Amino acid sequence: MKKEVTVKAKSVEEALTLAAEQLGAPESEIKYTVIAEAKRGFLGLGSADAEISAYYIPRGEQAAIDFINTVIADMQLTAQIETRDGKDGELIIDVSGEGSGILIGHHGDTLDALQYLLNLAANRRDEGEKRDYLKVTIDIEGYRAKREETLRALARRMAEKALRQNRNIHLDPMNSYERRIIHSALQNDKYVFT
Repeated sequence: MKKEVTVKAKSVEEALTLAAEQLGAPESEIKYTVIAEAKRGFLGLGSADAEISAYYIPRGEQAAIDFINTVIADMQLTAQIETRDGKDGELIIDVSGEGSGILIGHHGDTLDALQYLLNLAANRRDEGEKRDYLKVTIDIEGYRAKREETLRALARRMAEKALRQNRNIHLDPMNSYERRIIHSALQNDKYVFT
C-alpha cells in the first residue's frame, strides 16, 4: 500500500534521499511535495530546514491500479476506485460508480477473471527483479459481501433439505472461494457434513 513520510533536512535533495531510505525505495520512484524550502538566515539566525512530504507506491500495487483504471477508461465507465490494505498485506481494490456492475458478470465470473488479471499484472517481474508476492482482491459495489451472504443462505437451505429428505444434495460447480464459504457456513453443523 501507499507509504508516506514527512522529512526535514538541510536541503530538498537531502530530504529526498532521507525519504528514500525511510521508505525503502529508489529515489526515482518517490513522489514528493515540498512543504517548506530551506532558509539560510543571516549569520545562522533564522535558518530553517527544508521539509518534504514523500510517498511511494510499490510497483506491483501501481501496476494493478493502472490496469483497473485502464479497463474502466477503455469501457468508458464513470467508476472510481479506492484501495485499502487487507489482512496479510493484501491489496483490496473497491470499484464503485455508474455502470460498474457490468464488471461483475454472471455470478461474478467477469469479476473473478478481472481479479486473476490484476494479480498477474501486480506480480509481473522484470528479469532479475525480486519482490514479494502481492495478493490483489477486487470488489465491485460490495458484490463479494452480498454473494457471501447469498451462499451462506444457500448452504443453510440445502442443509435443511438434506436433513428433511435424508439424502445427499449436490450443488452446482463453484470456484474454490465459493466452496470455502459453503464449507465454513456448515462446519459447525453436527448433522450435516460437506
